[in-house]
Amino acid sequence: MQNIVILAGTIRQAPETRTTRTGTDVTRFKLVTSRPRYSEGRVVRDEKGYRVEDAEWHRIVAFNGLGRTIQQYCETGTKVLVRGRIHYTKWQDADGNDRYGCEIVAETVDFLSRAPQTETDEEDEGRFIDEDDIPS
Repeated sequence: MQNIVILAGTIRQAPETRTTRTGTDVTRFKLVTSRPRYSEGRVVRDEKGYRVEDAEWHRIVAFNGLGRTIQQYCETGTKVLVRGRIHYTKWQDADGNDRYGCEIVAETVDFLSRAPQTETDEEDEGRFIDEDDIPS
């Protein structure tokens, strides 16, 4: 039996990292994926002929090093490929009602778009190495 999820989408909520009492870093973010809307077996198009798409929102959680990397290099708008597993939770709220949740526990995250450039990256862009800078 397998519990495998692969999602390619766009981060729509900036990653947030918290540390548990035992020292585990937990990073969470929201990922949105989209798919074409179908009706009677055909792709639905708007008045301009563009495909109508439905969005799905996913809660993603990553731990320790992977989470820290995501926190450091990802922001809202970053495109990523998440491989992981579905994790369901059940708890009781303050009124004693059962509540249920679902999240994707990330095992790997591949960046599909470039990390945001810092000011130093922009200054170095296009800079050539001078032969005098190469150690003998």
